[in-house]
Amino acid sequence: MSGKKYTTSSGIEIKEVYTSVPSPMNELPGEFPYTRGIQKDMYRGRPWTMRQYAGFSTAEESNKRYHYLLSQGTMGLSVAFDLPTQIGYDSDHALAEGEVGKVGVAIDSLKDIEILFDGIELEKVTTSMTINATAPILLAMYIALAKKQGADLKLISGTIQNDILKEYAARGTYIYPPRQSMRLITDVFEYCSKELPKWNTISISGYHIREAGSTAVQELAFTLANGKAYLKAAMDKGLDINVFAKRLSFFFNCHNNFFEEICKFRAARRMWAHITKELGATDAGAQKLRFHTQTGGSTLTAQQPMNNIVRVANQAMAAVLGGTQSLHTNGYDEALSLPTEAAAKIALRTQQIIAFESGVTATVDPLAGSYFIESLTDELEAAAQLYIDQIDAMGGSVKAIEEDYIQQEIAKSAYRHQLEIESGEQVLVGVNQFVQEQEQSVEVFRVDDSIRLQQTAKLQKLKAERDNQAVDLALQQLKEATRSEENLMPYILNAVENYATLGEIADTMRHVFGEH
Repeated sequence: MSGKKYTTSSGIEIKEVYTSVPSPMNELPGEFPYTRGIQKDMYRGRPWTMRQYAGFSTAEESNKRYHYLLSQGTMGLSVAFDLPTQIGYDSDHALAEGEVGKVGVAIDSLKDIEILFDGIELEKVTTSMTINATAPILLAMYIALAKKQGADLKLISGTIQNDILKEYAARGTYIYPPRQSMRLITDVFEYCSKELPKWNTISISGYHIREAGSTAVQELAFTLANGKAYLKAAMDKGLDINVFAKRLSFFFNCHNNFFEEICKFRAARRMWAHITKELGATDAGAQKLRFHTQTGGSTLTAQQPMNNIVRVANQAMAAVLGGTQSLHTNGYDEALSLPTEAAAKIALRTQQIIAFESGVTATVDPLAGSYFIESLTDELEAAAQLYIDQIDAMGGSVKAIEEDYIQQEIAKSAYRHQLEIESGEQVLVGVNQFVQEQEQSVEVFRVDDSIRLQQTAKLQKLKAERDNQAVDLALQQLKEATRSEENLMPYILNAVENYATLGEIADTMRHVFGEH
């Protein structure tokens, strides 16, 4: 037997050989607790949704990329927003300088959303929007455009990330204090359950927890703990778990440790099924964990960037074998810039090759019954449950975040990982081993700094042409509703339809809620 100790990225020891499964495997796909998948036929029925996350510069430029991606076989759109949009500032705000259009598309008003989706029928695509603090405003803009297109809101489908707890814990694009933020989230749950029944009202995100430096076990535990907090907040508002839980989805990362990632997804489904059942869910649809996966941005290297094509393919295959419902594959150049069109195409082709050439979609959960897979799935679940028990003992995720517990655990893991890279204990090909002195240069994508001037000009034109009295009235009504217990979504939608800007709407709520 070898004397070297092998572990997963979470520190779970890997045996040299596995000779049995922990317990007999008598579970079938599509059956509680859904370890083997939430559908009986999985990809035999239809492949996962192939999304490519895109958004940059102006709505006009992003619209061109969306039409290109749809023409290449993308099955759903995934919208990236710039930082000012994410934290509720219009492009002409002083704090927006230097950030407009840089990491996503700049959206200041319904006018920009109309341009962003020009020529795209919202009834015929699913749209995922990576937006949190301003999620109700962006959703209202999407609804307003759907109404202008004459779409049936009952058929509109897509997802808003809308997961503010992980922003406090790992990412930082929050605006309001936690309690007020949770109110906005449950208002969206309530509104969509009646008006947009096919819309996923939250994508509970482990992705950014992992990007901040967590282990796979911590990503699993903290994401599900946040999910429990959202369930309880909605139930406290009187919502029926059997209705609203069907519209919750999850967003996970996929890193390089192939088998650990597969087992993480299997464990997540099983754990969530038990969590929802314990909280009173009796409908199978409310017990099923549906998730989107994105390959690991923090695993991409600026050195030898073409190596990232292999990393992304490895991660994408793990996500598929783990049973993802939709998938985004990163461009090989994303450690250097936003993806070029060429990199985005290779990323999409990676998914298509897995789906149509690899043969892995022919049977459901093909790794089930493997001594290693079943053992590691159980070990990940047990390790994650210890964290969840600790968070429950503290009073739940909101309390654990307020006490800095989750943030500190992530920080400690990130520090350990960095030490492992610097010592060479963790090999990074092209970074700390197999280094090239002469790096191959690749084309990078650059966003023009003049975008802010263009957006500012559009804002000035909008404010000159709209009915400013109607805007003032809509914002005043929103402010009054914010001071009450009313659901805020109808008031936000009214302000959006009168062409109030994102910053004006966010500021109206800032005046009442305050900032965190």
